[in-house]
Amino acid sequence: MAAGQKGASAALYGLVGHPLGHSWSPQIHERLGSAPYALHDLDADEAAAFLRGGAWRGLNVTIPHKRLAAELADVRSPAVERLGAANTLVRDGDGRIVAENTDVLGFAWMLARFCRERLGGSPRELLEGRKVLVLGSGGAGAAVRDALENAAGAHAVTISRSGDQTYDTLAERHADAVLLVNTTPVGMFPRCPASPVDEGTLSRLTGLRGVLDVVYNPTRTGLCLAAERLGLPCESGLAMLVAQALYASELFQGRDLDDGLVGQIESDILAQTENVVLIGMPGAGKTSCGRALARLLGRPFVDLDEAIALETGRGAAQIIREDGEDSFRAVETEVTGRYAARSGLVVACGGGVVTREANYPLLHQNGRIVFLDRPVSELSSDGRPVSQAKGVERVAAERMGLYRAWADVTVTCTGTPAGDAESVRELLGL
Repeated sequence: MAAGQKGASAALYGLVGHPLGHSWSPQIHERLGSAPYALHDLDADEAAAFLRGGAWRGLNVTIPHKRLAAELADVRSPAVERLGAANTLVRDGDGRIVAENTDVLGFAWMLARFCRERLGGSPRELLEGRKVLVLGSGGAGAAVRDALENAAGAHAVTISRSGDQTYDTLAERHADAVLLVNTTPVGMFPRCPASPVDEGTLSRLTGLRGVLDVVYNPTRTGLCLAAERLGLPCESGLAMLVAQALYASELFQGRDLDDGLVGQIESDILAQTENVVLIGMPGAGKTSCGRALARLLGRPFVDLDEAIALETGRGAAQIIREDGEDSFRAVETEVTGRYAARSGLVVACGGGVVTREANYPLLHQNGRIVFLDRPVSELSSDGRPVSQAKGVERVAAERMGLYRAWADVTVTCTGTPAGDAESVRELLGL
């Protein structure tokens, strides 16, 4: 047994799965009151012994042990009986293991908010008797279908890699679907921003009113990015994660919790984990502002030009001089993709990052983009090969519209890195 948290053996609550990487569950459950909460990375044999004999009060269970959890339980909820899988176990007063599937409840909560706030109605009003596509035939897909059918009265159609309903026939058979939900792990960190359905196929689903993804890392999955480009309301799975934890915590503690906590905890996690991405003209002060902001927020700082130099052994100016600007831009996109997929960073981009359209979804998937706007008259071309070759004014004319289009917020430079950093922090509410 490899416990992923100090003091795991003494924790009353926890998460069981294999393999377990980074999880936000401990911090979520601390907010909910179900702590201490530990991570238990266990294979099948270890998991069975721990579930039956461990000194725990309540457990969440994830891949690949959800069916095992249902089988070992003494009492199963109707949802667990229907699905044959449990993600929550609790010991009752008689010592019996009671199994529930709060994934169903968590998705139903997310669906209800999405329909109410983004589509203007209740799930019943919008989905009853209507077709909803569910990508994936695994345990998460089963929970989502159960919620769609029982809470919304929808006609859920499962799309998988094999069988009668596949991705190959998705567009031609299901253009009348009103909602699409991804329950596969495609697009999950670190393989992001991949998508189970490409934008072209999504655009052919002409009846769609919205897109949901149960994947919650990155913040905006590849599927959600494609939906955004098509103007479709979309949401990834962080709310489902928090909501299912709330319902599990209610069982753990034997008391009702305010479901307003879901939105609060979701917002707090986003504030902590979304990258702050700085863009702007060469010489605008992105690196100095980024360093000051990282110190202010207690976050790691990444300068993409410095990262490129470390990885290649050559700086941007040398690569452009020796191999040309196109070669540098290709390297820049590769490095941008790796760092932008991570969470909780302050990232300073090179001035030309906006010249490649492919860089926008990489930066946007997990971050809020800040344009540092410094007057062109204050910019220097020293040590900046593109600015030297074209002139600062021409570079500004080519890029200024892109900076503004990519930015979530614009900060007018104050004249000092500390001042710029404080302005960014205030505008982003960090």
